[in-house]
Amino acid sequence: MKINKIVILLGVMISLTTYSQTIAIPKITDKLTIDGDLSDWKTSFSGPFVIHNSGAKATQNTFVSLSWNEENLYIAYRAADSKIIGESKKKDAEIYKTDDLVEIFIDPDGDGQNYIEIGVNAFSTNYDMLIKCISRECGGWKTSVSFDISGLEAVSKITPEGFCTEIKIPFSSLEKISNGHFSKPKNGTKWKANAFRIDYGNTTEYLTLQPYKSLKFGFHQPQEFAVFEFVE
Repeated sequence: MKINKIVILLGVMISLTTYSQTIAIPKITDKLTIDGDLSDWKTSFSGPFVIHNSGAKATQNTFVSLSWNEENLYIAYRAADSKIIGESKKKDAEIYKTDDLVEIFIDPDGDGQNYIEIGVNAFSTNYDMLIKCISRECGGWKTSVSFDISGLEAVSKITPEGFCTEIKIPFSSLEKISNGHFSKPKNGTKWKANAFRIDYGNTTEYLTLQPYKSLKFGFHQPQEFAVFEFVE
């Protein structure tokens, strides 16, 4: 009986640490203008987002779409929002503490070191942050807000339903991150990453594309990120 319980427990632990949704990122040839207008966006959207640490249904829907070409990763969000919280602020303001926003975290190897976090509110204010370490194994929580992704573009547009956001991330800038393992992708390349939203509406909700089966609170759980696969 004890052996059976141990086997079941191990099975549960393995399922918590190995499950990752695979999101295919198609390669495109069309030129995308980063202006928050998604009328030229042809790649399908994934979602809706759910509560990040339970998988429960969100109050307002959020969808995300990704695509790439030889130079850039493109990300688009469509967020329903009946009460947009926030305002235009300076670059790298701590909007994640106050404003409705969408975010992308990318940690190619999922080791919790030297990965990026980007957030954009409904008024196009954005920040980019380098997460150097999140655990005791590498020295404890360390981040760099002074870090900048050269060529990053992020624009939001308020719509009757809420807001839309477009982001362009040049691969050439990511490749410069020391020990980040951001090698330029090719067909079949897989990165650990996840898309998020914080909704400070009537009820604050922390939303994600892939929820965490561990039920841990907090977005920084790279071992449970989804798998982004670049395909042609």
